[in-house]
Amino acid sequence: MTWNTAYLALNLLVMPAWVLLICFPRALLTARLVHSSVYPLGFGLIYAASLVAGAVFGMSADGVGFTSIEAVAVLFDHPNGVITGWTHYLVFDLFVGAWIGRDARRHHLHHLIVVPCLLGTYVFGPFGLLLYVLLRGLQARTGLRLDEG
Repeated sequence: MTWNTAYLALNLLVMPAWVLLICFPRALLTARLVHSSVYPLGFGLIYAASLVAGAVFGMSADGVGFTSIEAVAVLFDHPNGVITGWTHYLVFDLFVGAWIGRDARRHHLHHLIVVPCLLGTYVFGPFGLLLYVLLRGLQARTGLRLDEG
């Protein structure tokens, strides 16, 4: 498997979870896959394997470390470092997206209003979370109930 194939596979693996979260937020399958530990554990195993490959088996660039910005930048000089970092982003963004979905239901936000926040989280990570936090703040200030029912 090439590094590019691994990268594409990671993206393909996470995409169904986002489709479920965005298009079928109340489905049983969404609850069982996205709102459970299935994705975090699966991607956690991939992350752990790539981390071990870099730290133990030398699949990393020389000079990798966390003591300076230069040393962290070197991490991404090897394809395994990119895969490790990308897996990290994917699992954390999905975790945040799932939390947004659950929190929105708890606070009676209509799903269609939340979709841009979910898409923002999927594509831009923290920016989608920022949008959601601003939306929740607006709801709290106005006292609006923006629910589906």
